[in-house]
Amino acid sequence: MKKIFLVYSHYDEKSFNAAIRDTFVSSLKELGHTVDYVDLYKEKFDPVFAGEKPDSIVLDHRDRIEKSDIIAMIAPIWNFRLPAIAEGWIDKVLAPPWAFRFKRLVGNYGYPIGNLKGKKAIIFCTYGSPQFAIRTFFLNMPTKRLKRGVFNLCGINDITYKRFFSVPFVTDEKRKKFLKVVSETAKKI
Repeated sequence: MKKIFLVYSHYDEKSFNAAIRDTFVSSLKELGHTVDYVDLYKEKFDPVFAGEKPDSIVLDHRDRIEKSDIIAMIAPIWNFRLPAIAEGWIDKVLAPPWAFRFKRLVGNYGYPIGNLKGKKAIIFCTYGSPQFAIRTFFLNMPTKRLKRGVFNLCGINDITYKRFFSVPFVTDEKRKKFLKVVSETAKKI
């Protein structure tokens, strides 16, 4: 059985993100996995990073990540990025030298060495806009940044990214299909 550390970032308990969270957590527990999750809004996580050393909350999240097999994130995409609270969590928690470090080759050139190798990442993001616009005009910025930038930098290469488009405008039947994808993702762990 696996241990999942889930980072949730949506302020509204009636949002579709909350439905994703609840479906994912219940599906994982039915399968015998354990879930340790943090709700960044309820925790009132301070996303502002001003160069300070990690505080007790950041150190606690890192400790919980170290004890997990999988890091999962559930968040909406607003203005083609995660909410500021989730972005700040990444800046503070998945930061060097804890999550990764750089190997200098020459001058300012080098490459990252991830410290979280062996872990898996699962990301669920909701979009208010149609899939065509995101995939065509905006070149899937959140997907590339989260997968190739954030998690690959930390040494995580096994990444599942599920996106749900036009969420405010889809039917209840379509939402049920979205939640079925969430359950199936949990079953594939």
